[in-house]
Amino acid sequence: MAEKKVSAEKKIVATAGIYDILRRPIISEKAAKLSESNGVAFEVAPCATKEDVARAVEAVFGVKPTKVNIVVVKGKVKTFRGRSTGTQRTVKKAYVSLPADAKLDLSANI
Repeated sequence: MAEKKVSAEKKIVATAGIYDILRRPIISEKAAKLSESNGVAFEVAPCATKEDVARAVEAVFGVKPTKVNIVVVKGKVKTFRGRSTGTQRTVKKAYVSLPADAKLDLSANI
């Protein structure tokens, strides 16, 4: 009796909720330096976890990330014309490390 090998790997499909997790790529000097070592930076939803970000990157770009780091940047308090104060918005960022053979060109569609 020949046994079939069953692949345990499931393909993740991009749904509407996946696109809500990755808000936008971050274009900065730090992100450019990160891209030299196969990494990208994204602004993500405030409720997103590392697993959510990894699943979203795999579904949208077709690349399985090796590591995901998340940081929350609190909004700064700013003074306007010396009188009133306000705060900038709080942002959650994800720094995603990719395998050595993977390439992600986010600036191609700009």
